[in-house]
Amino acid sequence: MLVHGDVVIARPVLDVFDFVADERNEPRYNTRMVRADKITEGPIGVGTRFHSVMTGAGGADMTIEFTEFDRPRRIAETTHMTNMDIDGALTFEPVAEGTRLRWEWQLRPRGFLKLFGPFIRRIGERQESRVWSALKTVMESERPSGMPGR
Repeated sequence: MLVHGDVVIARPVLDVFDFVADERNEPRYNTRMVRADKITEGPIGVGTRFHSVMTGAGGADMTIEFTEFDRPRRIAETTHMTNMDIDGALTFEPVAEGTRLRWEWQLRPRGFLKLFGPFIRRIGERQESRVWSALKTVMESERPSGMPGR
């Protein structure tokens, strides 16, 4: 089942790409993410893995692995959780207003979660929209310390 959408962020594409590519920044704009740690050595790129901890309904530990890394245009990744895998990509496009960030995720629930497919899709769409809208707010507000472009 597919979840997708987009948001325009009034920041240069390199700023948005670099901030999003470092998953350790996600707790700053995703209120459900408690922690995100880089678990591989070296620079961020293909093969980089992160371990994240989510809270709330359906909260889970998850491992994210970058399967494609084309700075500053595209990041493809696979996310593994206990009851679901997610494959997808983020694309970053320069536009007059700044950067158009698009997301497209293929959700693959396992076990009992398969019974709730349409419900999971609706929740996923709402959650992704909230996450990326919050990213827009964070990136367009006063630049917090550690944000690219400061």
